[in-house]
This record gives sequence, structure tokens and C-alpha cells, in this order.
Amino acid sequence: MSVLEGTWRSEYITTNGVKLHYVTQGEGPLMLMLHGFPEFWYSWRYQIPEFAQDYQVVALDLRGYNESDKPRELSAYNMRELIQDIRGVITGLGYDNCILVGHDWGGAIAWNFSYTYPEMVEKLIVMNIPHPAKFADGLWTIDQLQKSWYVFLFQLPFLPELLLQADDYRAISSGFVDMAIDKSAFPTHDLEAYKDAAAKRGALTAMVNYYRNVFPDFFNPQDRPEWGLLTVPTLMIWGESDTALGKELTYGTEEYVQNFKVRYIPNCSHWVQQEKPELVNEYMREYLSENI
Repeated sequence: MSVLEGTWRSEYITTNGVKLHYVTQGEGPLMLMLHGFPEFWYSWRYQIPEFAQDYQVVALDLRGYNESDKPRELSAYNMRELIQDIRGVITGLGYDNCILVGHDWGGAIAWNFSYTYPEMVEKLIVMNIPHPAKFADGLWTIDQLQKSWYVFLFQLPFLPELLLQADDYRAISSGFVDMAIDKSAFPTHDLEAYKDAAAKRGALTAMVNYYRNVFPDFFNPQDRPEWGLLTVPTLMIWGESDTALGKELTYGTEEYVQNFKVRYIPNCSHWVQQEKPELVNEYMREYLSENI
């Protein structure tokens, strides 16, 4: 389904001092979808129409991405600000809670938000992003450190932006195609959409600034909740052929989540909801129908 075939609407909401863009379709309870790097709302193009049958689906452009505001300050992209963005979106849309769905960076925000405001999350669905405590543990292993080399590169000033925009934003498109198992999941028009979003003024620095806040957020106790037992029912969907995050990061997650379920998808990369959309939608719908 192309973006032009959808019946979704493009809207804006102002919260936490920023104007955020989102795409929405459907009516009913709120399902809020948070994308990862280097994406935007478009990464949920296969999920929006599917779940708009039963929910008001809202696929957000995170701050710094695509049509959303792009504050210049590095501190504008720490986890505390990102959490407040999500709280403001939920309440600003007139809801008390939501089904929260996140992939990659969006999943990291979803984990942190669910710990901070568990009463505002009916169910949590995360894709190819480990529990924050498991990821922190993984950074002490040689294997995951090698896979996370780009996180350290992104700590440098200026150079990451130059590398990402070189040769008509080739690194953006190759990031999808090179990692994907099914290369056909990313036709040219989809790759061009991602490059166009990254090319918006200020977007690259904003996107990289998420990573430049990683280490302060991990190691400053004031910038993260305590990783106790999460009471929000949680489904994790994981493409097993993720070259950025090892499957072993999922092991032991049940020690941190009271009601936890994981569904592994073989022969599928980090871009799980785009590479295997039918299966992801099936697992989501199955989980949402369960009484927990």
C-alpha cells in the first residue's frame, strides 16, 4: 500500500514546547505508534490501515524528525523530554491511556514512558528494541559493542551528519537495504521518502542528537526510572536477523516485566514491521485480543 492510497489524515499537535506532526486514521481507543532511526511515521504504513479498523491510530513524527519541530539544543533530545512529548500527545488528543507501539528508538521511548506513566499504557508492544536494562547489560559485551559501533561514531560533532548526507543520503537508504533480508521490502520510492525526510533542514543533527544523549541517559540515575517490575502487559516482536541488536538481548526480559510475551520472526531484519508486515500485524492483533 503506498502512502497515496491511504485515507489517513496529516495533523499537528503542540505539546511540551514543540509542534509534532502525526498521521492518523480510524476511530476508537488510541493506538500510538513511535518510529525509530532513521525513519518517520511512514515506517508504520502497513500497520495504520490494519488497526484503524478498531482504533484511532496515531503514527507520530518524533521531535526532530520529518515535519515535527527540530529544537537545536542537544538537551532537547534527552529521554525526559521525549517522555513528556508522549504524555502530552496522549492527553492532548483527549485520551487517558493508549496502546503504545514502538520500534527501535520509538521502542526505547515506549519502554521508558511505560515505567514513568504505567497508568497511561493499556498494553505495550515493542519491536526490535530490548528492555533498557538488558541493552545496558549488552553494552558490556564485546559482541554487542561491535554491533553498536555507530552509537560511538554518533558521539562525534559534525562528522555523522556529513557521512549521512554524503552521496545523496546514500547511508540512509543503504541502512535499510543492506540490513534487510528481503531487499524487495524497500523499493525506491520508500527509500526516497526516508531520504527526503532526513534532508529537511535540521533533521540530521536532531536525529543524531538522540544518540548523543544515550550515555548521559543510561548512566545518570536522574534521567531514567528504576528498572523494577513493569506492570504493563508487554509484547515483544523480534526479527531474528537483526545485525544491530543481538537476539540474546531479549533473554531474561521476563525478569523485568510482569506479563511478558515474545514472538520471534526468523529470516527477518531489524526493520521487522516493514519486512514482515502481515506477520507483525497478525501477532499484534492476536495479542490485543487476549484478556490480560
